Amino acid sequence: MTTTMHTIGLVLFVLALLHTFSAGAFEALAHRSPRHAGLFHLLGEVEVVFGFWAFLLILFMAFVEGGAAAVAYAESRHYTEPLFVFAVMVIAASRPVLETARALVRQLARLAPARDEVAQTWLGLALLPLAGSLITEPAAMTLAALMLAPSVFRPGMPEKLKYGALGVLFVNVSIGGTLTAYAAPPVLMVAGAWGWDSAWMFAHIGWRAAVAVVVNASVVTLLLRPHLRPFDASVEGESAVPVPPAVALAHLLFLASVVLLAHHPVLFLGLFLLFLGFTQAYPRYQDPLVIKEALLVGFFLAGLVVLGGMQQWWLQPIVSRLDATSLFFGALGLTAITDNAALTYLGSLIDGLSEHHKYMLVAGAVGGGGLTVIANAPNPAGAALLRRGFNEETIGAVGLLLGALGPTGVAALLFLL
Repeated sequence: MTTTMHTIGLVLFVLALLHTFSAGAFEALAHRSPRHAGLFHLLGEVEVVFGFWAFLLILFMAFVEGGAAAVAYAESRHYTEPLFVFAVMVIAASRPVLETARALVRQLARLAPARDEVAQTWLGLALLPLAGSLITEPAAMTLAALMLAPSVFRPGMPEKLKYGALGVLFVNVSIGGTLTAYAAPPVLMVAGAWGWDSAWMFAHIGWRAAVAVVVNASVVTLLLRPHLRPFDASVEGESAVPVPPAVALAHLLFLASVVLLAHHPVLFLGLFLLFLGFTQAYPRYQDPLVIKEALLVGFFLAGLVVLGGMQQWWLQPIVSRLDATSLFFGALGLTAITDNAALTYLGSLIDGLSEHHKYMLVAGAVGGGGLTVIANAPNPAGAALLRRGFNEETIGAVGLLLGALGPTGVAALLFLL
């Protein structure tokens, strides 16, 4: 039964989507109206959009159903994922973790029969997204974005190629986390309910995703190759003060512990606070932490949780009525306008889905995870870290969509084989 709040929730969700696609227009307004530039810059931040409209939803709910109902609804949402993405993004972006990952990538690049910068770009677009199956997708996105920013997402690189690389990065991270049953949020939502373990994931979805990741990374690296500049440590902002192995090991242990405790926010937030204290104890080996960027990403995802919780009444009937092939393409398309983890979660609530339908739902959801910023939980993290490399420091929704169409098609083809 559709209620007034269901209708209001849908309207606000649509307005939030329109706001996401028009973020660049607010940046243009900021330049035209210096008096209110701060407000327009705020509204032009993609990471602010869903939190802003979620706040309006709670206000409308308080007016329509009463303050107690609004508070009860807000507190009934599960915010573990936004909190986890915030914590893991800050730790993964810390200088000791980033320099360790860079050192590993460089060693592997020297073994490749290609220029170092070409090999490092390919590894950043292929190896790190696949590593998301071990360290989780948000951590993989953070590391890949920070490593690729100086060479790919920079002034001087053709804008079309930057969007092509961004589309590949987002798609590869979305599908690259499917080699295991715990690293990709849309898989995590259904793995327990459907009895999918990591062996099942690799045998049915993971190997196909790995092939797609390699193909996507290879094609875009070939396109980027003429524009890649030789590696320069100063460009990447590395300090002359080397990080002691013990400090690097401590950071990696913090990262691994938070990943292992991803479903226990009280514990991983406690570890995160210990991590903050550790960085203060050894400040000379640290760069400024990405607290602001991570908070914005967490705000975005929390807003999506609040707004998305009001969409079950129309999303679930659509999902439940489709045949297997239609379900795949329906999930692929719906993922572009709603977080793919929310979509698979709704699917897990449907009784009587066949194993083939379950596969098609998850494959479509992860395959479409690069089409928009909101399609996959780690995407806002990548957007927050890379947007400064684009014109007007804004990632256009249309540009991202066009850049992601090719790699999405490759993933879809392999999943449908």
